[in-house]
Amino acid sequence: MRLFIGIDLGSTTTKAVVLDESREVLGRGITNSRSNYDTAAAVAKHEALVAARFALFRRALGKSGALGASLDAFIAQLERDFRLEQFLEQLGDLEAECAKNVATGRFAEAATAVGAALAETFGRLREEAPSLFAAGARRKSDFFRDIAGSRYLAVAEEVAKAAGLRYELLLNVFDRSILAVENRVYGENISRNLLAALERTFAALPGTAARADQIRAPIRDVLATPLEETYVVGTGYGRARLPFSKEHIRSEILCHGLGAHVMYPGTRTVLDIGGQDTKAIQVDAHGIVESFQMNDRCAAGCGRYLGYIADEMNMGLHELGPLAMKATKTIRINSTCTVFAGAELRDRLALGERREDIMAGLHRAIVLRAMSILARSGGIRDEFTFTGGVAKNEAAVKALRELVFENYGAMTININPDSIYTGALGAATFAWRAVCEEGRVAERREAA
Repeated sequence: MRLFIGIDLGSTTTKAVVLDESREVLGRGITNSRSNYDTAAAVAKHEALVAARFALFRRALGKSGALGASLDAFIAQLERDFRLEQFLEQLGDLEAECAKNVATGRFAEAATAVGAALAETFGRLREEAPSLFAAGARRKSDFFRDIAGSRYLAVAEEVAKAAGLRYELLLNVFDRSILAVENRVYGENISRNLLAALERTFAALPGTAARADQIRAPIRDVLATPLEETYVVGTGYGRARLPFSKEHIRSEILCHGLGAHVMYPGTRTVLDIGGQDTKAIQVDAHGIVESFQMNDRCAAGCGRYLGYIADEMNMGLHELGPLAMKATKTIRINSTCTVFAGAELRDRLALGERREDIMAGLHRAIVLRAMSILARSGGIRDEFTFTGGVAKNEAAVKALRELVFENYGAMTININPDSIYTGALGAATFAWRAVCEEGRVAERREAA
């Protein structure tokens, strides 16, 4: 099966999208953008290809009729069980990496005690792992480092206290070990983990075991189908570091404009607020960029601004939007500079203003900055599409809707749940066009 892949290497996250020959999105993948950009691109692409397999499982099982109305529940359970198997594999590697670092001799006479504490810690982590991936379980992140890290730190502290061991020793060995595991691409054991997950799913869903042979057959057929990476296009903040030739690179502006058009063909104006920059793009009826403005010199008006505020408030980035939505009024934030906004935040708190109201003001300040960039690009035309990581922030969306109405009146505003993948979708569409419309053929080394 021929596949077309787009990779968007952003400043904070790297995204990948996989299209089939009919331009249907088969899979999406996302990971942290590490200092090792090649690894980030490989991990995101691997995650997208895994998601593509699940899309093909759904398609094949749907055609077979083996599950009937239970198909959605089965696929959801199978994916949870696969993620559990994948997590346990990475957890095992992390334990081995920790043990290797302890064996280097850095812990001297404490090595035996540290080794025993690690064994107890990882034993507990394995026991609780199924609950992290159970139906309805809520995780603040899907990245291995975040899931494993938060639980390791909590469990290791308890184990260290019970053993009379300094907690810093277990923290130190984790810090030395996590990067090596986080930077590995887990592509060799997909089939093994999937088949192990399948047995878990049969046990978890009553009635499916009786149809096990009917279910296994389509899944084995999909696993036996080679997925050909026909053409890969890269874009994003770190695109110059992607291991592709120039023919396989497109600018962020072109990819975000085309990606928004693919999502919403009626799009004429695109606003993308990412971690590193803000882009305002005007496109025509075919998704071709007509004009744009970009802010990449200052943190104000993009995700870095919110990250800075989260640090000032000692909060998680994901907590800012929900807090701002509880506001009863909007505090006016006068400074558009990130550093000065932090000082103003502290002043407002000292004056007794509610955090919720201050947060609402800060979100409005971010969007006001973006509105000025939109104005310089040519204003807002109907339809308007909002993309990027900040599009997931409900308070930013609320402020945007209000300001668009105040300045331009009623118009269609598109916000897709998968908008963070817009750039990668545009890149994948360029990859499809290169082969299916222009007849290009990628060299094997370029598509690797």
